[in-house]
Amino acid sequence: MTTSTDATDRAVISELDAARRDFRDELLSAGLLFATGVEGLYGRGADFERVIDSIDARVLSEGRAAHGTAPKTLRFPPVFPRESFEKTDYIASFPNLTGAIRTFDGGNKEHRALLADREAGRDWDSHLESAGTMLVSAACHPSYSTLTGTLPEGGELLDIYGYCFRHEPAIDPARMQAFRMHEYVRVGDPQSAVEHRESWIPRGLQVLEDLGLDATPVIANDPFFGRAGKMLAANQRDENLKTELVVRLYGDLDDGTAVVSCNCHQDHFGETFDIRTADGEVAHSACVGFGMERIALAMFRTHGIDITRWPEHVRSELVA
Repeated sequence: MTTSTDATDRAVISELDAARRDFRDELLSAGLLFATGVEGLYGRGADFERVIDSIDARVLSEGRAAHGTAPKTLRFPPVFPRESFEKTDYIASFPNLTGAIRTFDGGNKEHRALLADREAGRDWDSHLESAGTMLVSAACHPSYSTLTGTLPEGGELLDIYGYCFRHEPAIDPARMQAFRMHEYVRVGDPQSAVEHRESWIPRGLQVLEDLGLDATPVIANDPFFGRAGKMLAANQRDENLKTELVVRLYGDLDDGTAVVSCNCHQDHFGETFDIRTADGEVAHSACVGFGMERIALAMFRTHGIDITRWPEHVRSELVA
């Protein structure tokens, strides 16, 4: 039996999907994004990249003000070793978002079989083998294997920026399959990790305010799979390990979109990657991640598609 509440929920979802589709189409029509034929996978136009560069400049400025000391700059490709990926335990929590690299590793006979299947219109992916690499799911993930061993006194502070992949095809342009994250990662003793996370909540809010965005901090948890995953998700919320800075892109139609995430990992990466502090203890870590495309989309949604008509205080943040 269908209740009035069910009908109302469907109407809201339908209205929300329409709002997401309309926003996406507006971005495509303006040449800010370019369709590729796959949901959630886009090319970027010049004005979109100008806004991305401007957000990055503001993030870098806040990072310099926050840390006093220059972070170690690390830039990774969007692919990293499967062995390192498995140590992050991401596959246990988000198998649906994961991307693995496969390639052809056969000879002439195997190649002819592949081509025969292709010519017949059959699936030819079965002829590919694992390349031993994975698509990066979070910008900080490739960094932890570089820290295996003993950290210097005071730990490490990392500035990491790069493309990430999550298999999440959607009409909502804020749910891209390929997107960029700029992260500041602290790896050291438990207190420094907690302080890093806590300090970046107000700083992240300030960055967003300077870009003309109205954001709200929300204590969050990730939707982990399995019993152990659900326990971990509960612990995230109970121990306040994850705070998202959320902007409403579609008014009251949804709960908002997380554009910045402040996370404390406790000793998870220190344990799995065998990272020790200078006094021999298992290292703790924390990160703040700025979702670059999501922030840019929030700016276009808030201020309009034409950047020349944005408020003066926001346009002043744009790089030339």
